[in-house]
Amino acid sequence: MEMPFREARAEDGAGPAAADSPAPHAEGLGRRIKEQKVVVDELSNLKKNRKVYRQQQNSNIFFLADRTEMLSESKNILDELKKEYQEIENSEKNKIK
Repeated sequence: MEMPFREARAEDGAGPAAADSPAPHAEGLGRRIKEQKVVVDELSNLKKNRKVYRQQQNSNIFFLADRTEMLSESKNILDELKKEYQEIENSEKNKIK
């Protein structure tokens, strides 16, 4: 199974509602974290000889990519999303206090 890779986009979960309150942004971020976990799991479970393609930004063009590089990048993106989510959770807790 050849699998395209969808990178997390900065505009996902961002918008006028996200600027007004952190809750919708946190929900969108939670969804993006789940998506990224699936990408990491799929890349981790691929056989060594399988091909992986990266989608060119803002187009429907795919290019062959290195599986280990893609896995590493996906893990980094997941870590960044988790860190951002944790910061939002902590800031909401501090607002409540």
